Parts: sequence; C-alpha cells; structure tokens
Amino acid sequence: MDYMFQDGFLGTRAPFFMDFVMIIVAFLPLLTLTAISMAKVKSYKLHSLTQTTIFIISAIIIGYFEYGVRAGGGFETFMKGSSSSHNYSFWVLLIHITIASISFIIWIKTLWLAQKATKHSTLSGSYSSKHKRDGQLTFIGIFMTAFSGIWVYLLLFVY
Repeated sequence: MDYMFQDGFLGTRAPFFMDFVMIIVAFLPLLTLTAISMAKVKSYKLHSLTQTTIFIISAIIIGYFEYGVRAGGGFETFMKGSSSSHNYSFWVLLIHITIASISFIIWIKTLWLAQKATKHSTLSGSYSSKHKRDGQLTFIGIFMTAFSGIWVYLLLFVY
C-alpha cells in the first residue's frame, strides 16, 4: 500500500490516495444526480441499482480514505505543509466530518427504507413522496460533503 503515499497526480502536496479520493468526491454529486434522473424518467430499477452501487463504492472509498488518513499520520501530519491557519482548517474539517457523517446516515436510511418499501409494494406508492424528500436531503448532504471536502483539500494541500 506504499503507492497510497506517493506524490499525487493533481500537482498539489497531496499524496496519491488524497488526489484519488478528491476526484471521486468531486464527481459524487454528479453521479447521484444521474441516478436521480433515472427515477425522474421512471426507470426505477435502474435508479435503485445505480444508487445502491454508488453507495457501496462510496463506502469502500470512505474505508480507503480513512485507512490512508490514519496510516499517513492524520490531520496534524497533513496540516504541516499548509500555510492555512491550523484552527480555521480544523473547524472546516470538523464541519466537513459532521456534514459527511449526517449525510451518510441519511443515505443509509433512505436506501434501507426504499428497499423495505419496495418489498411491501409501497414504492412507488404511498411511500413515494417521503422517499423523494429523503432522496433530496441525501443529495443536498452529498453535495455539501463534496463542497466541504474540496474545501478541506484546498486548505491542506493547496494553500
């Protein structure tokens, strides 16, 4: 796993694994928006499959990222090359972690309840409006997670 800590490919101070995760995070809102558009055209099975696949890949990427952060020395180590304020960067990181954690929980809940509703034939049906609202909350959370994750990346590895 030494490759993870080699120089990244985006031309910053970030190691490879951070650049890789950064690209995934940046595109995640677009991927989920694509999956949402499948539901809008009533391609519900494809919507379900795509959302579930994106979620599973995201969970794997989170594990990869967390391993890299821990093995790489954590926030303090990555902060060393930055000219950003330590306290400011820490608070931005804390906000990002909070948003990401809440969003991930909402995403799990949305997928789990959708699976349950599909089994009981209430999706699409009586559960549809709640599912749509939960999906919108999930998308907003994913977008905010991506935005704040990019912000953290910039603070740690660009500025």
